[in-house]
Amino acid sequence: MDTLIERGIQDPATLHAMMEVPRHQFVEDAMQARSYGDFPLPIGSNQTISQPFIVAKMTQALRLQGHERVLEIGTGSGYQAAVLSRLCKRVYTVERIHSLLGRARKVFDQLHYYNIISCIDDGTVGWPDQAPFDAVLVTAGGPKIPEPLIEQLADPGRMVMPVGTQEEQELQLLEKRNRRIRIQSIGHVRFVNLIGEHGWRE
Repeated sequence: MDTLIERGIQDPATLHAMMEVPRHQFVEDAMQARSYGDFPLPIGSNQTISQPFIVAKMTQALRLQGHERVLEIGTGSGYQAAVLSRLCKRVYTVERIHSLLGRARKVFDQLHYYNIISCIDDGTVGWPDQAPFDAVLVTAGGPKIPEPLIEQLADPGRMVMPVGTQEEQELQLLEKRNRRIRIQSIGHVRFVNLIGEHGWRE
């Protein structure tokens, strides 16, 4: 946690959630000895579990208070959804790869994280049946923020997503307030590709 604090993670709730969620349970057995290092790790299907600092930074940027319904695009290992679940009322997470979501669901059940709802779908179209969402977090990089996700974001609402090329992105914080959209960059990152109708093609 000292490393996170030194790098600018100051929100007590975010730090507590990072301490509470056992990251080693979201990686394969062979990776567990490295699970608390501040770097991404492979989880299969050409996907990764993000480094703890980036998870904390994206989480902190949403400024969750505990009452929110949060949409996550890209369940992956399930780690980011688990962290979010400690900070909000409910997480709705969308994944396109069946094997990853199946494994993540098992970990959610083992940890009794019952406020995480998940589905298999194209995450770039969001989850319209459950909209609007107080916050949206996208765990893959795309060429632009998908319009359906902006539409499904409540007003006021906050969204965090990596936007850029397939090699490098800037982490964008989008704020919707009084029907106005404001976007600011909060750092440079490198994520796996956001695949879908409003993202990159496979």
